[in-house]
Amino acid sequence: MNINLRHAVIHNVVDNSKEQLEDTIIDAIRSQEEKMLPGLGVLFEVIWQNSNEEEKEEMLTNLRNGLQKQ
Repeated sequence: MNINLRHAVIHNVVDNSKEQLEDTIIDAIRSQEEKMLPGLGVLFEVIWQNSNEEEKEEMLTNLRNGLQKQ
């Protein structure tokens, strides 16, 4: 069986509203289930690919700051 994870994740959320996307992200984080991590990775990939350099820099700063708090 050949499953394209990226395609499946995107297909499942492509028509979602901003609120639904937010709920999906929050639910995935709150559940702390390992199986949700690939989907979050696909969503982050979409965000990254559609961000300009300034936005990417801000995300990296937020990520670094967040990791240092762990």
